[in-house]
Amino acid sequence: MESVRKSVDRVYGHRIMRRRSNAITSEAALRGARGSAALAGADWALEEVRRRTDFSGDDEARTVGAALRLTAEAGQLLSIWRQSPLRVLARLHLVAAADKADQVGRPRQEGEPVDEPLVGLPLPSAAEAHGRLEGLAGLIIAGGSAPALVTAAVVHGELLALRPFTSHNGLVARTAERIVLIGSGLDPKSVCAAEVGHAELGREAYLEALDGYVSGTPEGMAAWIAHCGRAVELGARESTAVCEALQRGAA
Repeated sequence: MESVRKSVDRVYGHRIMRRRSNAITSEAALRGARGSAALAGADWALEEVRRRTDFSGDDEARTVGAALRLTAEAGQLLSIWRQSPLRVLARLHLVAAADKADQVGRPRQEGEPVDEPLVGLPLPSAAEAHGRLEGLAGLIIAGGSAPALVTAAVVHGELLALRPFTSHNGLVARTAERIVLIGSGLDPKSVCAAEVGHAELGREAYLEALDGYVSGTPEGMAAWIAHCGRAVELGARESTAVCEALQRGAA
């Protein structure tokens, strides 16, 4: 926790943040969306994401488009999250899966398949997923003394473990993590994109750490939280590099 806080403080203390924080936020959003899409199987170069305007083509393009839409939407939902997290999750899925009108914005029902090929964990039943979602929402609404990073990691891990929607669960889970980090005050300007770090650490390490979360053991949970913390640190490092580039006039 201390290491993550120092990394975040380093970005916020940079002189460029005092003058051009909006530019850093925008760049972090773009890079975060690219990272999240990469973990969902659409590993595009940053400049390709920046250049493209049409994301309606193949599956990869639609995945990148969904990640970009979710990143833009996250900041609009902060005030609702603490009062109605399930409403926010439904909205995130609606934004991500806009082309599947009959299955968007609601948890999956019994018998409905889940399109999440990169997460091979056993899939909980719809009834179990609904019950655990209600429990997660209750924890968020009640609040507590857990550090923001722990709450964000639990929200992220639980949504990936449950895969409560028929598609786009990974994108939604990573956006929910972002919302917790922003809303908690750890990263209020959203410049430490954890998605950047998750992508940099790699899909194999991501899924291995998720296995630890699903195991429910103290060691497994600690490994998942540490993995999420490292991802935030790497996101902070990325934005620090952007600040340095702007200071040099190179970006």
